[in-house]
Amino acid sequence: MDGLLPTPVSAQERGFRRIVGLLVGLVVAPTALLLVIGILMLALWRSPLNLVFGILVMALVVCLGAGSVIALVLLRREAQLSRLQTDFVSKISHELRTPLTSILMFAEIAVDQAADPAERDLCIEGIVREGRRLQSQIERLLEWGQMEAGQRRYHRAILDPAEVVEETVTAFRGSAQGRDIPIRVEIKRPMPLIEGDCAALADALLNLLGNAVKYTGQEKRIVIGASSDGRAVRLFVRDNGPGIPRGEQRRIFQEFYRADDRLARAVEGAGLGLAIVQHIAHGHGGRVEVDSEAGEGSTFSIVLPAREREERS
Repeated sequence: MDGLLPTPVSAQERGFRRIVGLLVGLVVAPTALLLVIGILMLALWRSPLNLVFGILVMALVVCLGAGSVIALVLLRREAQLSRLQTDFVSKISHELRTPLTSILMFAEIAVDQAADPAERDLCIEGIVREGRRLQSQIERLLEWGQMEAGQRRYHRAILDPAEVVEETVTAFRGSAQGRDIPIRVEIKRPMPLIEGDCAALADALLNLLGNAVKYTGQEKRIVIGASSDGRAVRLFVRDNGPGIPRGEQRRIFQEFYRADDRLARAVEGAGLGLAIVQHIAHGHGGRVEVDSEAGEGSTFSIVLPAREREERS
């Protein structure tokens, strides 16, 4: 049919299909034969020995079947991870190449003897801006590498959640991304204390703010704040973006995963932000929650155990 092209099959998918074929040929077929033998031995047993062998054969069939299912699930998971890593290499190569290309372009214009001083100043500003962007992306990769290696250390202290929110907002407004974006702060007092690394928690909230800015339209309504039910403290970021379908909400915290590939092509990123947020939350004995409906915005929350106010002293 016109306009329909076959979907290309990746090398990982082809390898997975070959392994499935081997499992079918080497495990499933013999297992089916053993099943038939076991059923016949149980149905036609003439002595206790036949009954024992029939039960043993059936137990072996169950073990082979369960092992095959587990092996297929693990292989499928590894194939998906391998595909995600391949996609990640492609995406991060593009993300790093873009600012590097801009830096080289600005540098070539700046060293041109014919360029006027005003143009050179603009080029220098562009070099600094793109250099910081490149540095941020590299730091994100290094941070994730430390987390994966179990080398991320948290300097814990008793904190007021409002201070974490305020530090996050200050850092966000000081960045190029947050200079022209209004952020509303909601702190619902009275507020218990929390125990954690203020810089790490602020970094997690900055990741959530960055996502809210990227995936929200022109009329951005972004709220950051903290609330508590007495037993737990909730640090949250709420936006009026396109929302996330329920079927995607569990997968968005996987490393390298991005919910909408069409949107991912238009928005920079490597798919590590939410994975880092989840890692930081777990490192503080908490969790990450998302409340979202397609077309109705999203609220991401870091839920942490609450502490008594007296503990700060």
